[in-house]
Amino acid sequence: MADTFCRDCNKQTEVVFDHAAGDTICSECGLVLEAHSIDETSEWRTFANESNDNDPVRVGGPYNPLLTDGGLSTVISKPNGSSGEFLNSSLGKWQGRGANPDRNLIQAFKSIAIMSDRLGLVTTIKDRANEIYKKVEDQKPLKGRNLDAILAACLYIACRQENKPRTVKEICSVANNATKKEIGRAKEFIVKLLEGEMGQSVEMGAIHAADYMRRFCSNLGMTNQEVKAAQEVVLKSEELDIRRSPISIAAAVIHIITMLSNDKKPLKDISVATRVAEGTIKNSYKDLYPHLSKIIPSWFAKEEDLKHLPNP
Repeated sequence: MADTFCRDCNKQTEVVFDHAAGDTICSECGLVLEAHSIDETSEWRTFANESNDNDPVRVGGPYNPLLTDGGLSTVISKPNGSSGEFLNSSLGKWQGRGANPDRNLIQAFKSIAIMSDRLGLVTTIKDRANEIYKKVEDQKPLKGRNLDAILAACLYIACRQENKPRTVKEICSVANNATKKEIGRAKEFIVKLLEGEMGQSVEMGAIHAADYMRRFCSNLGMTNQEVKAAQEVVLKSEELDIRRSPISIAAAVIHIITMLSNDKKPLKDISVATRVAEGTIKNSYKDLYPHLSKIIPSWFAKEEDLKHLPNP
């Protein structure tokens, strides 16, 4: 699902895509927002256990302005024989002599695409990460550095700039051979490098607890009412002077909402879904507890319900 403005509901609502009919439908009122849309994705699917020799794709990739030749160079495919026979042939020798100057860049873009797919990120974030890496790679300062951490840091910065932030732990979970500390150092290195190149600060956007709320709630299978209440609580909590990270606040709010609902979630499950330690969630809950009557919406829970919550 994705959020789109519905002209009947007059607000941002979740929409459902009917891929068979090509319709985009509002999940609240049922209005067809877009009909007979064209599917521009790949017409084939390939799997890891399938041979690359039988790739059914009939066209190349789109034009890529970040590559020297735009990604439109021609590669002679291997015949149905062995690869050794092709490399020994005259065509294989000529193709092998032509070194691709963008070989390392293409490999880096593939790694970013794999991480983006694992996190379910949109194409705009992936393209922004590619642009950031291209700027860094043009400066040629990467010798001796952990390339996996650099790529993960580019993706982290791209998420921040597109106002779809991911936690460092989430980025680290899809990065190969890169720790949280290495990704953090790589991020600082990239920001410093880009600021030196452009002569101005790199805007990454502020992180708010509400940015994580819908995704965390979805991972826990919470209802729409619970999600709506959690989002209201998070917005009200920003007015309070609570010096906790936005991720910790989001996890604590989810903990509070689930305790007030009929479908209670164990603290361990919330910790796993949000990647926040149980002790940190308890401490954040302790900070929010004195303000519960102000931040919990009255339509979700009454004063009597708040009294049943455990005193931290």
